[in-house]
Amino acid sequence: MKILVCISHVPDTTSKINFTDDNSKFDTNGVQFVINPNDEFGLTRAMWFKEQQGANVTVVNVGGQETEPTLRKALAIGADAAIRVNMQATDGFSVAKQLANVVKEGGYDLVIAGRESIDYNGSMVPGMVAGLTNANFVNKCIGLTVEGSSVTALREIDGGKETVSTTLPVVIGGQKGLVEESDLRIPNMRGIMMARKKPLTVVEATETTPETTSIKFEKPAAKGAVKLVSPDNLDELINLLHNEAKVI
Repeated sequence: MKILVCISHVPDTTSKINFTDDNSKFDTNGVQFVINPNDEFGLTRAMWFKEQQGANVTVVNVGGQETEPTLRKALAIGADAAIRVNMQATDGFSVAKQLANVVKEGGYDLVIAGRESIDYNGSMVPGMVAGLTNANFVNKCIGLTVEGSSVTALREIDGGKETVSTTLPVVIGGQKGLVEESDLRIPNMRGIMMARKKPLTVVEATETTPETTSIKFEKPAAKGAVKLVSPDNLDELINLLHNEAKVI
């Protein structure tokens, strides 16, 4: 089984976010980038298929040269090869089209992507890749088994969970639950050394026209001041809630 894991290069959740050019561009200065958490769950599941069923695992990213350390980390975790599509990720459709080209050319049976990236939270790329490659699609996936060409997946739905059956080829939109957090892997020294010898192929992007453009970004409003009221002064608390906060 050939598996392609889509990897997004995203800011660490602890990074301080700023914008430049009149809040129209993301400021990358001083920001540490990591594998998108939803993608990391998918990569870990792909490692299970590799170890238990002998699957071959390739990771792919659409981005510039600055994303290669993230791909190298995925190789150190255990992926067999990496592909970087040489194009800045401008919008979901452009990224999906580039990924679909890689899927078609590589003849992959199983494509695992995170249901969304934690930077733009578009939640559109996996579904569009499935549509562009005429593959089956399971989103919000929290469980996955493959036997031959038969696929059984567990996914979250409103108010519960649903078990679905389909066949390869299939695109998965994975998330937390696809594997346990305790199963996520930290590259060891041997994996890091081996990653240097594994192939990282750079392919040029095909021409695409972005469907969306980010015009301006705005930070959430700062938290308001907090007033502390003694637990012995309930009258003051009621007065503040009624006359100032106006919640009662």
